[in-house]
Parts: sequence; structure tokens; C-alpha cells
Amino acid sequence: MNEWKNKLYYGDNLAVMREYLPKESVDLIYLDPPFNSNRNYNVLFKESGGQDSQAQIVAFKDTWQWDRTSERAYADLILCAPAQVAKMIGAIRDFIGINPMMAYLMMMTARLLELRRVLKPTGSLYLHCDPTASHYLRIVLDTIFGVENFRNEIIWKRTSAHSSANRYGAIHDVILFYTKTDRFCWNRQYTPYDPEYLKKFYRHTDEDGRRYRVSDLTAAGISNGSSGEVWRGIDVAGKRVHWKFGIDTLEKLDKQGRIYWPPKGTMPAYKRYLDEVKGIALQDIFSDIPPIGAQAKERMGYPTQKPVALLERMISASSNPGDMVLDPFCGCGTAVAAAQKLNRRWIGVDITHLAVALQKYRLKEGFGLIEKKDYEVIGEPKDAASAGQLAKDDRYQFQWWALSLVQAKPVSGEIESKKGKKGRDRGVDGVITFIDDDMHKAKRIIVQVKSGKVRPSDIRDLNGVIGREKAAMGIFITLEEPSRDMSAEAASAGYYFSPGWQKEYPKVQIFTIEDLISGKTADMPPIHATFKKSGRESLNNGTQNGFW
Repeated sequence: MNEWKNKLYYGDNLAVMREYLPKESVDLIYLDPPFNSNRNYNVLFKESGGQDSQAQIVAFKDTWQWDRTSERAYADLILCAPAQVAKMIGAIRDFIGINPMMAYLMMMTARLLELRRVLKPTGSLYLHCDPTASHYLRIVLDTIFGVENFRNEIIWKRTSAHSSANRYGAIHDVILFYTKTDRFCWNRQYTPYDPEYLKKFYRHTDEDGRRYRVSDLTAAGISNGSSGEVWRGIDVAGKRVHWKFGIDTLEKLDKQGRIYWPPKGTMPAYKRYLDEVKGIALQDIFSDIPPIGAQAKERMGYPTQKPVALLERMISASSNPGDMVLDPFCGCGTAVAAAQKLNRRWIGVDITHLAVALQKYRLKEGFGLIEKKDYEVIGEPKDAASAGQLAKDDRYQFQWWALSLVQAKPVSGEIESKKGKKGRDRGVDGVITFIDDDMHKAKRIIVQVKSGKVRPSDIRDLNGVIGREKAAMGIFITLEEPSRDMSAEAASAGYYFSPGWQKEYPKVQIFTIEDLISGKTADMPPIHATFKKSGRESLNNGTQNGFW
């Protein structure tokens, strides 16, 4: 049997699951679909004719519009989905009408059906959303997974207090926890006791320094065996209670020093040692994991990034080392990073090349993982021909992918969008930042990507942009082979001298897509960054700081 390699997939997760993921092959699913009402508010419930609906709701700007694709998807569900799912989706359409919310629920229903198919009988699913759509998603999940397999509606306090003029502050997300059957993996999680609680209740200390609290040795109700008998002259039956343990057990506990005898001769008590308790069993409100702040070490600049600790908690609770974790909307890859850190296998899927590229950077910086060696990437262009087809299909997806080949951060396009959107890039498609002098001053490399015809004037223009932006260097990426005049134009730009490395680097460098696919790399200072680094990870042992 071939050794399993973790995988990143570029593409629509519905198609990826249908083509690549076998039935009952995944132990844990976490998904955070692109729907989040704390970003770019806009009315979602608006009838297709344009009039406002009575129900007003807000959503992520890159959500869904009801169109012919939605209509076809609706027909597929009505005709092909299990009867109860078809009935449910038809009822929701009758209730809320044809609008973006309905398009969103159509998208989710089709994918949740596939997610249930790939989930093992012992598997669990966590769906991260917000109150904007959680009630509709629960209906969908109840129908697909069964009401009896609903486990929790987890509340995650994602931010501190908000001021709102006409409602209570919205400070939480919802995580819906379902299992496939009643035979699911469950590792109970605990949170530390509050220091004030420990101070109040664990106030006693043994001769050996062990802290403990005392609890009642008796209980109400019917006695069992010798638990109703007199012990050490104490008749509990006369007090209408019984001992919690039989007389033999009480004697053993006393020899072990587990019985507390109060100095004034009142009822003995049972010693509960602090070092024997795990903490407070985790409840369905997570208020102890803060969001990623502006200065957080793990922050990568991705707008919907979740804390690693949040994902670690769910993965630890509902899977074991070696289990398979799937994130079908993986974004910047927090679930993938948490799974890797906890020694789980993983699959990540995203529909933008930018997200896939960001995950590759994160895996390299956090764990030292190398594509092809430590994991596979499926769905990216593998040669110049497939790269050319991507450029024809979607210019901006091609641009994002090409930038990832040199680890450059895009400066145009919408990170959350499925489609790129042209911004005012002023000749800058991407940027690489590096530091190489004693003052630790950040310097930049400008990157341009061209998918069409190229000419020597493009190189002169890039050199001009380098000067205008006060950048140190420039990289030009092209599908076509550069002409001799283009190469001469790049050579005439001269060199950038690095004071930190005492070395000259060609100021303008040209690479074809074929060059980069074959493994060629830019000649630049070795300490550079794309997105803010999330820090070097240590397996099962917290986070180590990176060199930033």
C-alpha cells in the first residue's frame, strides 16, 4: 500500500469530493463557508424582481445570486436528492422565495449531502457560521444528518463588546456540531479552573504539599450493602443518609489518607486532590479563545482567519492521531495547520489559487513541509499548456497562481472572491518583502504577470514602476518565451546591491511559467516574506516564534 500523503485541492469542493473522495473515508469535517454577516453588510433577502422582502438579512459580499445555475441545482436536488431533502428544500423555497439566501442554501445542501457521504460512521462535522444563517442551516443539517445526530450548537465569543444603536451587540459565531451516527469519536475536553475558585475551594494542603478540597462522604437515598452501617461510631442511618462507599472502602480510603477528620470531631469528609482533576468539562459556550488580534503572532492577513486554538479544540475532541480531517472551504488553512500540529492526516480544498498558495506558504513556514515531498497539490497547472488554459479561463486566477510560484503577495483582486476583480494596481501585480540591512528596513520586489503578448517595452515599464515605487528589484513572469531584446532590456537595468548579504542581485529578472514549474527560483535575498508569518509550529506543543 502506498503511503498516504496529505492533499490540497484547487477547485470546487463539490466536484473534488465527487471525483476524489471515497465513501466513508473521513473522520472529521470542519467547514467555514464564505458567509459571515460581520463583513460588508448588504441585504440578502431581496426578491428576484428587485423589491425588498419583509425579512431583512445581511451577508458576506461574495455570497450568492439566484441564476440559471441555481435553478439547475434546485432541479437536481428535487429530482435526485433523497425524498426528505427534496421536500425540505422545496419547503424552504416556498417560505423564503427566490433570493441570494436561497442560492446559498442550495449550494450548502448539495455539499452537505456529499460531506455526509464521505464521513465515516464514527465521524463528526462542525459547521462554522453566524446567526444570520445558522437557523436555516440547522434545518438542512437536521434533514441530512438526522435530528437525533445533532449534538451541540456551540457559541464562540469571537470579539469583545460592540456598540449598536438599535440592537444588542453581535459578538458571537455559531458552530453546529453533528455526528453521522451515535457511535462517534469523543474525547472530552477540559478548561482550567478559575484561580478564585481554586483559592476558595482547594484551600487545604497535606503535609506533602498537595492541595485538596473536602466533599461530603454521605448521600441521600437508599443505602447499598454496608453503606448504611455504623462506621467509627457514626450512625448515618439515624441521620437519614448513607455513606457514599461501603465500610471496607471507607477503611481503605482512610489508610490512604483520603479521609479528612475535622479537628472538632464532626462528620468526616472525602479529600479531592487538585492534581487529580482535569479541570472543568468543556461546555457549549467558548469564551476563552480570543479572536486573532492585529498583533497576534499567528495572524496572516487573511480576513476570515480563525484562531488555531479554536480548531485544535474541535479536532482534539472529535478525532484521534492518524485520523483524517477534511476542510472543504479551507481559506488560509487554519484547520489544515491544526490537523498537522495534532498529528492528524488532512485534506484541504479551496476554489481560489490564492488560498491554496497561502496554505503552501503556511505549511512551509510553520512545519517545514515541502510540496510533492510531504503533501500533494491537485488541480494546479502542471505545464505551460494547462497554465495557458487557466489564463484563458480566468485571468486573475492565473495571476494569483503565477504569483504563488515566486511567493509573492497579490495586490489586486478580492481575497474572498471566487473571481478576481481588477483594482488600481498601477503596474504592480504582486509584492515580495525582504529585510537585509542592519536597520531592519523592509524593502520590496515588484512582480508583474503577463498572460498575453510580451515585448521589450514591458520590461522598460517594469523598471519604471520599480523606480516609482522605490522598490529594490522586479520580477517579470510570462507565459511566452522572452525575446532577446527583452532579456537585453532586463540586463541593462543593472543590479541591486544587498548591504546585509554583501551581494549583487539582478535588478530585473524574467521567468517563464515553464521555468518556474521546472523549479527555477528568483535570485533574491534569502530572508523574505509573502504574508505575515504565523510562526514555527511545534507538534502537540504550542507555537514557536519564527524569525520575525
